[in-house]
Amino acid sequence: MFHSLEKQVSQAFRAHIQARHGIDLAVAIEQPRQSEFGEMAVPAAFQLARQLRQAPKKIASELVEEIGSIPGIAAMEIAGNGYINLRLDRGAYGAALLRGELEAGVSTGEKIIVEHTNINPNKAAHIGHLRNATLGDTFVRMLRALGQNVEVQNYIDNTGVQVADVVAGFHHLEKKTPVQVRALIADPATRFDYYCWDLYARTSAYYTENAEALQWRAQTLHAIEAGEGELAELAHLVADAIVEAHLATMLRLDIEYDVLPRESEILHLQFWASAFEQLKQRKAIYLETEGKNAGCWVMPGLSEEGKVIVRSDGTVTYVGKDIAYQLWKFGLLGKDFYYRPFRTYMDGRVLWITTDVPAGSDHHFGHGSQVYNVIDARQSYLQEVVAAGLRGLGYEQQAGRSIHFSYEMVALSPRCCADLGIPLSEEDRKKPYVEVSGRKGLGVKADDLVDSLIAKALEEVASRHSEAAPEEQRHVATQIAIGALRYFLLKYTRNSVIAFDLQEALSFEGETGPYVQYAAVRARNILRKLEERGETLPDFTAELSPEVFTRQLHAEDFWQVLLAASKADSAVERAVTAGEPAHVAKYAFQLAQAFNNFYHLYPILQEPDREKRVFLLWMTDFFRRQLERTAGILGIPVPPYM
Repeated sequence: MFHSLEKQVSQAFRAHIQARHGIDLAVAIEQPRQSEFGEMAVPAAFQLARQLRQAPKKIASELVEEIGSIPGIAAMEIAGNGYINLRLDRGAYGAALLRGELEAGVSTGEKIIVEHTNINPNKAAHIGHLRNATLGDTFVRMLRALGQNVEVQNYIDNTGVQVADVVAGFHHLEKKTPVQVRALIADPATRFDYYCWDLYARTSAYYTENAEALQWRAQTLHAIEAGEGELAELAHLVADAIVEAHLATMLRLDIEYDVLPRESEILHLQFWASAFEQLKQRKAIYLETEGKNAGCWVMPGLSEEGKVIVRSDGTVTYVGKDIAYQLWKFGLLGKDFYYRPFRTYMDGRVLWITTDVPAGSDHHFGHGSQVYNVIDARQSYLQEVVAAGLRGLGYEQQAGRSIHFSYEMVALSPRCCADLGIPLSEEDRKKPYVEVSGRKGLGVKADDLVDSLIAKALEEVASRHSEAAPEEQRHVATQIAIGALRYFLLKYTRNSVIAFDLQEALSFEGETGPYVQYAAVRARNILRKLEERGETLPDFTAELSPEVFTRQLHAEDFWQVLLAASKADSAVERAVTAGEPAHVAKYAFQLAQAFNNFYHLYPILQEPDREKRVFLLWMTDFFRRQLERTAGILGIPVPPYM
């Protein structure tokens, strides 16, 4: 609602300035520094002063006089040297909220592609992967809340070095055949993704001690790219089984996808070959004939030596395949995948996966107008190379719409390491955070972390609600744990290194997921207690007229909390513009704070005055809906009790 009024005010000023002065001005709407100055501030007079060569205060006076009234605005006042402060019509505002006039997202009609998670399918997911997936999933939810058409992709690098190393471990270190690996995957007593976690660390350690063994990697990569032989079969088995494990892990956090594009199809369907020809024809790459990169195809201009796209042995680098993939995302490659159903989610939606075999499906993906790649900050240079590849091919607009949605790493606090039973040196115990490394086998598997959070939450739930059935207690504990984890991963800006702390995440006090959940549960409980008394919610539409809202919202504290609760869509749009899900997390916390203050100040069910009691009940229900909606955008479930 508030966001609609902001747009309405901006458009009214813009239209008037265009008609009066012939200037197309993007009119900014600001928030006054102090609430007594109103709800909005328009600095248009300052924006126009230089062009009109007039004093801002004079321009502001003319604007206020000539624009006249704007629906929903009670007054426009000139402040200082030319600011225009606006006061909302409180009665009309409350009545509009009662009628359900919240923001209705308006789609641009274009498709936005968000690629996230993209974990190498060689071992179990870890905590860093959870930050990627949670950021990406929340950004998707934010875009969809604004009405945008979003396609969610999870790229599967099933032909890369990491998969090759695990395959080499199975083949050379463990001497296992595809039949034996298939049996290992089917064995219910074995967590295959955990098994591969350990094997990957062992193989990496073996390379360190036996440098000659690195030839296993090159040999395996060639076999995988060719798609033939025992090594290729092993890679197929490993990658598919690990992808299944990753999807199950992410589903615990309510993270879903639309399509899983696989690197193997980029190779087998000649995506890279097509992109390679385009790059050569446009002279975006060249064949190096001397120096250490002799025999390599190199993209110039990105460094003194350029960036190798194709190695001298003919294998394609990661970034080369990524350029082909990015071209496909924008519909610029002239090729498409084949698709087959991979699984069906609970709501009936089908998750598709690419294949190189015609499957009779008429599904089409890609052809986005804007692409967000959620990839950690350490990959910034490679993302620049991808954009440079598009520019080299003449796709300037698409390069500008290729957005690296970067984020910093997730570490662990020393206290969290202790909670999870990870041994630390004396030196590590003194550090503010401890870095993890999958290659070294040091880290926290995502499922282990979720299990630990659930176990801790269950202790609290069982102590508070011992009468509840064990299954119900565990369900509630799981919702609290997921809320705690997602909020902790979201509350920091993307460029912040996170030191995850299990105890801090699960706290019911402070800026945490459980605090937000608790506020929503509190609001529900008030309404539930009303039912337990044999009463029903009043007919708000019949009892709360604009005049009633005017009377009740005359109280400044009521007005300020209602205003805060109605700014969800404004918060989401600003967060999308900034590319910062943390802004929505911050808003959710502030909303929870506002409700908790409201809850403590007003004994709603004991209020003797009928009009005020109905108003307070409506405020409670409005808070509940806004808390649940904002939590939903963050992917945080609201449990039945805490």
